[in-house]
Amino acid sequence: MGNISTRLRVQSGDNVLIIGLIATGTEGKKVIIRAIGPTLTDFGIAGALADPTLELFQGNTLLFSNDDWRVSSQEAEIEASGFAPHKDAESAIIWTLTPGENYTAIVRGKNGQTGIGAVEAFDLDHAAASKLANISTRGFVDVGDNVMIAGLIVGPGDGTSVKVLARGLGPTLADVGVPGVLADPTLDLVDSNGTVIRSNNNWKDSQRSEIEATQLAPNHDEEAALVETVAPGGYTAILRGNGRTTGVGLVEVYNIP
Repeated sequence: MGNISTRLRVQSGDNVLIIGLIATGTEGKKVIIRAIGPTLTDFGIAGALADPTLELFQGNTLLFSNDDWRVSSQEAEIEASGFAPHKDAESAIIWTLTPGENYTAIVRGKNGQTGIGAVEAFDLDHAAASKLANISTRGFVDVGDNVMIAGLIVGPGDGTSVKVLARGLGPTLADVGVPGVLADPTLDLVDSNGTVIRSNNNWKDSQRSEIEATQLAPNHDEEAALVETVAPGGYTAILRGNGRTTGVGLVEVYNIP
């Protein structure tokens, strides 16, 4: 996966936009992580986050933080990457991920602002013996345009397809003490033409044996999961609450060998 991203309404407190990143392989994976807000307005999205901030953690250790990318010590490197944010108020961090380690990036609105924001991670070194293997995003899943939308771009590589597993979790978060979780998440996998390739409400209703074989089956029957082999291109995994319910949810996309 050459790019992974998530769009969500960023709230305050515990309901900010939180993503997890994992790289696999034998070499470090150099990535740029961006927190986007004002650029969304250019695409007609109302209520965009005016001034996003970005923090990168490994475990509980803060590795790097940024408010406006042009005032970062990494400004020149960000600009040279070709992936600099379009607006000065947006944030970016370049980092080399150690394979097998868990990283967390947190997007907030400066001074408690709220609004629709996006977080993105781009692979800056496709030749490295490593790959972006997983993205997970936690946040408050609302209705309408404020559901959680996880995007992924499958790179051309040698032109072969990639097998992915997507999960939509809610009750599992309650197991670890998260309040107000999404009780019954649903999940749609959509291609770049807007066509729903596969959808799921309760994971045991379809593809059960294939999902269990990945050893990534959700912990609760009412959670959603799907497996699909996708050709190079852009895709989105959309997490909603069944019956237009709302709450804190988690969407994850894994690159399956």
